[in-house]
Amino acid sequence: MSTIEAIVLGILQGLTEFLPVSSSGHLVLAQDLMGVKAPGIAFEIMVHAATVMSTIVVFRKEIWLLLSGLFKFKYNSETAYLLKIALSMIPILIIGVLFKDNVEALFGSGRVIVGSFLLLTALLLVLSQYLKSREKDLKYGDALLIGLAQACAVIPGLSRSGTTISVGLMLGVKKGEVAKFSFLMVLVPILGEAFLQLISGEFSVGSTGIAAIPLICGFLAAFLSGLFACKVMIALVKRAKLTGFAIYCLIIGLISIFSVIF
Repeated sequence: MSTIEAIVLGILQGLTEFLPVSSSGHLVLAQDLMGVKAPGIAFEIMVHAATVMSTIVVFRKEIWLLLSGLFKFKYNSETAYLLKIALSMIPILIIGVLFKDNVEALFGSGRVIVGSFLLLTALLLVLSQYLKSREKDLKYGDALLIGLAQACAVIPGLSRSGTTISVGLMLGVKKGEVAKFSFLMVLVPILGEAFLQLISGEFSVGSTGIAAIPLICGFLAAFLSGLFACKVMIALVKRAKLTGFAIYCLIIGLISIFSVIF
């Protein structure tokens, strides 16, 4: 993978990680169209870690308040929120431990698989606009169900942010709260996986097949574009409907499927 290709894929990852259009699905399609050999799970984790870092920058005040509340060592609203995040992580932890090889194989999925799950993403986004309960604060049961949605979204084409936000909205969680929770709940799993890959040597040139400079450039591109997309998505969830993204996913999904069939 060249430096330019890594930058393009990094920008694509950063923009699509927070927008409900499936970052992993777009990476698979982009690699296919650009003729880039699939860089594997290590590159995926690196650019995902970059977007996690952009999340930390955007939500730095909220994260500081949560950590400050945690170290008061008593049950309070911050502790309760962190417990909800921990609960939401259980499904993805199970997937990571028991089905790691299966998940890695998914990143070699073709256009038909990605296109099919982009159509499912479109459906979820539409349903979230019409199947709503009365707005409420996030409950423990909601956190677990949103966590299950996140676990399902390991499939390329099924947007993680789109799936978790859609499920949260259908459960009746307040718009601003579900967007924030969707972005914060992924911090520990992605950073934890990146750390494990780092100490095991999976980011070496021999393991990834990618030189250090393209890998670093891809990381920086994903981080900077992620900063922009994260702020945009928060504003969109609060103020606008997501049907425009549903139409986009529908079009790209159909193009992906028909490009193979025909």
